[in-house]
Amino acid sequence: MKNSIFLLFAFISLLTSCSSDDNDTIIEPDPTPDANAVRLVADPEFGNILTDANGMSLYFFSRDTKTQSECNNDCKTAWPIFYQADLTLDDGLDAADFGVITRTDGDKQNTYKGWPLYYFFNDNVAGDTNGDKVGNNWYIAKPDYSLMYAEAQLIGRDSDGNDQNFTSEYVAGDELTFYMTSSTGRTIYAFVNDTKDDNNYTAQDFSNDPIWPIFHIDIDKLPSILDANDFGTIDVFGRSQLTYKGRPLYYFGQDIERGDNYGVSVPSPGIWPVVNTDTTPL
Repeated sequence: MKNSIFLLFAFISLLTSCSSDDNDTIIEPDPTPDANAVRLVADPEFGNILTDANGMSLYFFSRDTKTQSECNNDCKTAWPIFYQADLTLDDGLDAADFGVITRTDGDKQNTYKGWPLYYFFNDNVAGDTNGDKVGNNWYIAKPDYSLMYAEAQLIGRDSDGNDQNFTSEYVAGDELTFYMTSSTGRTIYAFVNDTKDDNNYTAQDFSNDPIWPIFHIDIDKLPSILDANDFGTIDVFGRSQLTYKGRPLYYFGQDIERGDNYGVSVPSPGIWPVVNTDTTPL
């Protein structure tokens, strides 16, 4: 009997000891990894958009057609710049598409495909996209725009080859003009002698294509000011060319730098106009 009681107390003591050891051992949960500096977030209206680590939407400015930001002073207050030195990225984003500029005010700013990135002061919580289409020149930042919409001074050349400003009417003068570009900011043109869905410029052997290369891309996502129904595709001697409102679309071979639009004065102003929502359908 005494042996049984002793064994019972020993067993209880062992259980208590094991319980005490378990309580002393605290298993820490795996830490939640920090969100990337630039995230790829699915938005119900826009599809995949770029946000910061906290889910706040990022934007492009259509006037940023060259290598510098055109948003300064009061504009910068309404559209704060985005900059992260350690630019970690979500899967699906390519580091080669991102860059950094030093602004005229000395601040640094991240870019995507050449477009500086901004916040909008009127976005209050993650998921807000209130800045899209403001002034028809602010657009939610997306990685998959087929085209972009720009607003800038048209700069061609005079008869002596010097830079000359042109208005949207293709006369000498200062004016900001809207026009379409590639996703990276290369200017897109039409040809006044083309007819509806018919390219009247390109030679059958494409010998003149380097001067005015035909433009084609599969339309996927567009800035909200553009309507996918206005675009089409034609066959040009076995190659595809994109059209807008029936007008075949081109690049200009001598536009070298981002934001160049020298084609507006070749061979004379207005023969190769830029393309925008005011373009007359053929």
